[in-house]
Amino acid sequence: MEPTPDEITSLVGREVYSNNGVFVGEVEDVRLDLDAEAVTGLALAELNGELFRSRVQPGQGVIVPYRWVRAVGDVILINDVIERLDVDGDEDADEAVA
Repeated sequence: MEPTPDEITSLVGREVYSNNGVFVGEVEDVRLDLDAEAVTGLALAELNGELFRSRVQPGQGVIVPYRWVRAVGDVILINDVIERLDVDGDEDADEAVA
């Protein structure tokens, strides 16, 4: 079920965790496909340094595809795919950081 406009704005500021409980970052903005009227990604800031240190410059963020979102509540849970970023030499990792 796609979020409504009120729900979309309420996503900003929520913390994002993997479904294994690892803090990923905080939602700073959402990426929308206006033609399809759908959320396509979450722009994250305040990133977990352990996951992103070698891939993202300080002060920069990442966009997580919305299809990774598993649940939205007080926090947002995403697939644990994000934890693969922590593995050096993982070819899929570069695709995850958009």
